[in-house]
Amino acid sequence: MKKVLSLLITLIMVLSLAACSNSSGGDGGEEKSSEPAESEESKGSDDQYEIAVVVKVVGIDYFSVFEDGVKKFAEDHNVNAYVTGPSTADAAEQVNIIEDLINSGVDAICVVPNDATVLESVLQSAQDKGIVVVTTESPDQVGADYDVEMIINDAFAELVAEDAAKSCGGSGEYALFVGSLTVPLHNAWADHVEEYLADKYPDMKLCTDRIACGEDSALARETTLDLLKTYSDLNCFICFGSQGPIGAAEALTEQNRIGEVTVVGNIIPSEGSTYLESGAITTGYLWNPADSGYASCYIAQHLLDGKEIDESFSIEDMGDISLEDKTLWIDNPITITADNWEEFGF
Repeated sequence: MKKVLSLLITLIMVLSLAACSNSSGGDGGEEKSSEPAESEESKGSDDQYEIAVVVKVVGIDYFSVFEDGVKKFAEDHNVNAYVTGPSTADAAEQVNIIEDLINSGVDAICVVPNDATVLESVLQSAQDKGIVVVTTESPDQVGADYDVEMIINDAFAELVAEDAAKSCGGSGEYALFVGSLTVPLHNAWADHVEEYLADKYPDMKLCTDRIACGEDSALARETTLDLLKTYSDLNCFICFGSQGPIGAAEALTEQNRIGEVTVVGNIIPSEGSTYLESGAITTGYLWNPADSGYASCYIAQHLLDGKEIDESFSIEDMGDISLEDKTLWIDNPITITADNWEEFGF
């Protein structure tokens, strides 16, 4: 009997130990099951879209405001979107940056080209790798899935040309500044300005070939001073590129020629405010650069999500959008004066 009881006690102890072992194994299983949950969460973060935005040049006010739009998009849509670009408006450097982004495996590249032709090959390489490519300020860009424009080009050029002509009395000589001779948008505007003034104001003559200095205020200032010395009938500067009017206005201020010479063109309202109020800049024209940054990223994410872009496509608070082949046109120009520059908030 004692042997039977001893066997029973031993059996109970064995079963108890087995139960404890199973119970301990269950706890370990629960701990292990929590690890995949953390891994999935981490994977979700890793799967966040990466949208790189390559601007013409970093460090100027226009692209700082542009970057605000990219940052807002990233925050609104939980996307890793950021701005990069060359320190000078250099198309070759843009190519190098885009090549690095392709090699790093980004999901989308948005670009504001310095030279549409130079970028064709590298943008097509990005597409070949399955990277979404969106441009702005470069209609019909080869190598882009879509391009987005914040103004209607011809109407914008006519607005600038008409105000310039009225300000200088419709006669005399004018100079044309562009960011570079290869920037698509600036040169499209300049082409149309020349055509428009030749037709509507034949007494206004272009003093010399258009000059590339619109992205560098110091160069625009020096160029303005040289032109004023060379052309005695020069009374108007039409400047495309946000630093062109600033540099021209600095030169007029130094030469005490405010009121004698008209300066119009692209400016950031806050950056040009002093010169608007002094009269050195007659009128500025632009759109909100933050909208350009936001819209470029929005389109990129839309395509990454596998969605199509058609006539019904819209972006909240951007107004009507017209689709023409692969270009999206949004007509949101602003005219900036001494009286209203504070209203724009940038």
